[in-house]
Amino acid sequence: MSVWPAWEVCEGERSTRWLHVRLAFGDGARIDALATVSDGWVCVEDVQARPALALEDLAVLADWIEGPLARACGAGDGPEPGDGAGAGAHRDGPVPPRGPQWRIVARAYRTAQERGTDPVLAVMDETGYSRRGALRLIGRTRDAGLLSPRHARR
Repeated sequence: MSVWPAWEVCEGERSTRWLHVRLAFGDGARIDALATVSDGWVCVEDVQARPALALEDLAVLADWIEGPLARACGAGDGPEPGDGAGAGAHRDGPVPPRGPQWRIVARAYRTAQERGTDPVLAVMDETGYSRRGALRLIGRTRDAGLLSPRHARR
């Protein structure tokens, strides 16, 4: 991943920085983004990807770029590089949620089961995803081995 400055605008004591962000994957896929940083806030202004991103990929884009943007702005407190999103990463369709999100999904799902409430609604509330997105996350969390497999229906 690479981050480089595009331009900066200063108004009095306030400044806004625009940064180019590029994620290149080993299979030739690429994501280019333009992000603004101002007063501790980060806003993604534009995203272009080849091939196109699924909504789940777009949702984890912030996780991928948070650390490098923080380091580029001098914060240095972001996640370490090498989280699987770098140039050597392989991409087969949508990228599954990263480990911490899987744990959040698994915890919300199990807690709802123990309380006797709808686990899918609990995952929706915890992640902000739609029902369909929450079901995908639950399936991927099962695939990661953090939830028990579904019981076969007869």
